[in-house]
Amino acid sequence: MNPGRFKNGFVYLLILVAAVALLYSLFTPSQKPQEIDISEVAKQAQDGLIREIRVKDDVIKVVYKNPDVPEATSRKEPGISAIQTLKDLGVSQEQLAKITFKMEPPSDVSNWIAILGSFVPMVLVFALFYFLMRQAQGTNNQALSFGKSRARLFTGDKPTVTFDDVAGADEAKQELREVVEFLKEPQKFIALGARIPKGVLLVGAPGTGKTLMAKAVSGEAGVPFFSISGSEFVEMFVGVGASRVRDLFDQAKKHAPCIVFVDEIDAVGRQRGAGLGGSHDEREQTLNQILVEMDGFDTDT
Repeated sequence: MNPGRFKNGFVYLLILVAAVALLYSLFTPSQKPQEIDISEVAKQAQDGLIREIRVKDDVIKVVYKNPDVPEATSRKEPGISAIQTLKDLGVSQEQLAKITFKMEPPSDVSNWIAILGSFVPMVLVFALFYFLMRQAQGTNNQALSFGKSRARLFTGDKPTVTFDDVAGADEAKQELREVVEFLKEPQKFIALGARIPKGVLLVGAPGTGKTLMAKAVSGEAGVPFFSISGSEFVEMFVGVGASRVRDLFDQAKKHAPCIVFVDEIDAVGRQRGAGLGGSHDEREQTLNQILVEMDGFDTDT
C-alpha cells in the first residue's frame, strides 16, 4: 500500500468524523428536555396541566399549558399507542379529550446520525490501530533492510556504452569480448568444453577506464547488470557486509545469466588478517563471503 494514499485516507476519515460531529451538534438541541416517567405524565394529564402531547416513535414530548414550564419527555412501551398507555394508567376519556395529540413521523436523519455516532468511533479506533501497525511494520522493515544488497540493476536491453566508446586497452577488450560472446552464445562454448571464468579483476590506476570497461561489457552482452561499490557492503553493524553479499548473489542467481560489477573492491579486499579485530574484522568477513560465493561448494555460482 502506498503510504501517501493511506495518509490521505486517514485525513478524509478525520474530516468525515468532524462532519458527523457537526451534524450531530446541529440536529441535537443544546438543552435536552427533562425526562419524566410515563406515570408522571398520566398524573399531570389527570390534573389538567398538559396542553399537547407529541408522539414520535416511542418518545412522548409533553407541552404544558403554562408557558413558563419547560417541555418534558417520556417513553411509552413499544407497540402500544400513547392514548392507550394513558388509559391504562387511569386517565379518563374526558381528560384525554382536553389534550391535543400529534403523531410525528420518524426522522431518518436523526436515525442515521445516531447510527453513525455509534459506528464512527469504532471505525476511528480501528483506523488508528491500523495506522500504528503500519508505522511499526515500516520501522521493522527498515531495521531488517540493513542486510539487503544495495546493488543497482540494469536490464541491458538499452545499452548506452559499448566497446566502441572505450579507447585503448585493446588486450583487455579482446579478453572481455570472449566473456561477452560466451554470455550471448553459451551453448557453443559448452559444446567445446569451455568454461567461463568465475570473475574478471580489472586492475589499474584511477582514471584508466575500469568502470567504463565494465559498462561496455554490460552494453555489449545485453544481460542484466548489477552494479555496487565495495564501500556499500560495510556498515557500523557487524555481519551486514556478509549478509549483503549473500543477498546480492541471490538476486544475481534469479537473473542468471547476468554480470555483477563490484566497483572499488579494494575497500573490502585488503590483506587478510590485517584488521584490528583479526579474523572477526567486518571487512574480512565480507571478503570471505565474496570468495565463498564466487568459488565455494555451491555449484550454482
